[in-house]
Amino acid sequence: MATTTNALSLYRTEAARSTRLTPEAERELALRYQRGDQGARAPLVAGCLDFVVSVALEYRRWGAPIEDLVQEGNIGLLKAVEHFDPSRGVRLATYARFWIRAEIREFVARQYRMVRLGSSKGERRALRLYRKTREQRPDVLAAMSGLSTERVTAMLPMLIAGDLSLSPQPDEDRQSLLDRIGDGAVSAEDALADADEARRLRDAVSSAVAELSVREQDIIRRRLLTDDPITLERLGASWGVSKERVRQIEEAAKARMRVRLQHAV
Repeated sequence: MATTTNALSLYRTEAARSTRLTPEAERELALRYQRGDQGARAPLVAGCLDFVVSVALEYRRWGAPIEDLVQEGNIGLLKAVEHFDPSRGVRLATYARFWIRAEIREFVARQYRMVRLGSSKGERRALRLYRKTREQRPDVLAAMSGLSTERVTAMLPMLIAGDLSLSPQPDEDRQSLLDRIGDGAVSAEDALADADEARRLRDAVSSAVAELSVREQDIIRRRLLTDDPITLERLGASWGVSKERVRQIEEAAKARMRVRLQHAV
């Protein structure tokens, strides 16, 4: 425990020494990196190191050493830097959150999950349905997910009980059920299902936006798909219309996107 704490403290100290980037500096570095300037990568990564720690700490109850979670999170950050597009109007930390969490979740599922679940599309669907409905009747869950009743019957005990803790208890002869059941943190299979659902939602949103007109796309991106939404008045000025007209266009575009997303998700 002391070694882990010391390693995390050293990492945090190193991260604290890194200069946090302003939006302007981050954008400039990202554009330089897109143009092939490899030297721009290091300051982009350094500016988000403390953010990796904050995300990794969300998963500290999953049983993996925190330094391993941070290391995997750093891999996710590196992947995020490779795909980051500053023209989309979001900060790198916001964009990287998904990549960091995905790497950590995959690591936990690969190294610390005793029973692998969600290996097929039908199983992932069953996992999501169980998480939302808590349905425990095998025939009902089988009908909802498309799996066989036999497969759902085999899965249900693991879904209901969750992972069992492998840590030794003070009194091995008189364990309570609470002692033997894993903690209340989100389980690995739920996390992977969430990541899969997030990917599908992101793709659906991109497709829905692509079907809008150029003006509608601009309004939706600058109003909804950014960390710093622009005002209706400023958008109206840029398009030469009133802010009320911008509001009407935004509402109509959102309505069309809802219809598209209802069929896609």
